[in-house]
Amino acid sequence: MEKTWRWFGKKDRITLAMLQQIGVEGIVTALHDVPLGEVWTREKIHDLKEYIESYGMRWSVVESLPVVETIKYGGPDRDYQIEVYKQSLRNLSAEGIHCICYNFMPVLDWARTDLMHQNPNGAYNLYFNYAEFAYFDIYILKREGARTDWENFRFPEGYGEGRNVLAEADELAKQMTPEKDHALVENIVIKTQGFVSGNFHEGDEAPVQKFREFLALYKGIDKSKLRENMKYFLEAIMPVCEECGMNMCVHPDDPPIEVLGLPRIVRTEEDIDWLLTAVPNKHNGLTFCAGSLSAGAYNDVVKLAQKFAPRTHFVHLRSCHIFPNGDFTEASHLGGRAHLVELVRIFEKENPALPMRVDHGMAMLGDETKGYNSGYSFLGRMFALGQVEGILATVDSELGIPYKQPGFFD
Repeated sequence: MEKTWRWFGKKDRITLAMLQQIGVEGIVTALHDVPLGEVWTREKIHDLKEYIESYGMRWSVVESLPVVETIKYGGPDRDYQIEVYKQSLRNLSAEGIHCICYNFMPVLDWARTDLMHQNPNGAYNLYFNYAEFAYFDIYILKREGARTDWENFRFPEGYGEGRNVLAEADELAKQMTPEKDHALVENIVIKTQGFVSGNFHEGDEAPVQKFREFLALYKGIDKSKLRENMKYFLEAIMPVCEECGMNMCVHPDDPPIEVLGLPRIVRTEEDIDWLLTAVPNKHNGLTFCAGSLSAGAYNDVVKLAQKFAPRTHFVHLRSCHIFPNGDFTEASHLGGRAHLVELVRIFEKENPALPMRVDHGMAMLGDETKGYNSGYSFLGRMFALGQVEGILATVDSELGIPYKQPGFFD
């Protein structure tokens, strides 16, 4: 597998020179300075590609070329925005970039309630607490129907037995302060969404109201309709993907649950089956995010990898641990529910040379003071990359594949 790293452009506090030293081969990035809904020009693509290559690496994967909300909910300018998307695909292909990781999650990209949850070892990880999320939904967002949704919420079998999330959220309401409310909004809306989706930004004056306005766009959009809109989008761009040799690989929903009354359509084996069958073109594929999938107790991650390896174009190697009460956190890259050793065996056998990145890592040894994007530490991800590199070397030895570490003499 190609060892890649998500990098947030020239303003990233983690430099390409740092990544070159730790054995990164490919860069996963985007044109973060291009406003949503505008064409990515060849000039801008070429400039960033050339900069990456000057450090001995290549631009392996685009993550993400955003699918704007109007495409997801089927707005009046959907077809225009699809044409914009097609032109960006052509321009990327002309510069030799042929893999797009994207998502079709309405409004909310990946969600956590605590971005600095302390582990027993003293480092910090991302964490999802259902009661805190329900509190945000009911008491801060004040979403219509939220209370009923959480009253009816049930955990998958084996988790959260006897837990009443609604009652916990009501109890939290007695303890929360404006400062704690602000921190929760920052965690759910700003710090995770701002650098990922582009819908929200640091300094937004009324992020909760803005969030409500985005939610309103999806009124009447259920799972069936969102699926229909996704199929429409993919069928529209597949001719360009054929023309350009462009692989589209959808990222699973994170977490793989329905949230805030919004439908989520890439959560389970059945969802992925639908996606790949509805648009059977080989260029319509999957980003196999082991972390997102392992956050769903109903997902057998190894089984999913075995089944969908032929249509996987990109891999996120990380793992989640689900607590008995149903809450989950990022796990060690050698632990959790994802079984990364088995996943590497599967992908190295079935679809070798896939680009892979270790994805979220701990904040450790001072990472938490450096201002890195949440989940995207340097030392924590370097530690994870070392763990995964050991897995790769071992599996390749089993398979008789010579393993080379960039930057070292044979």
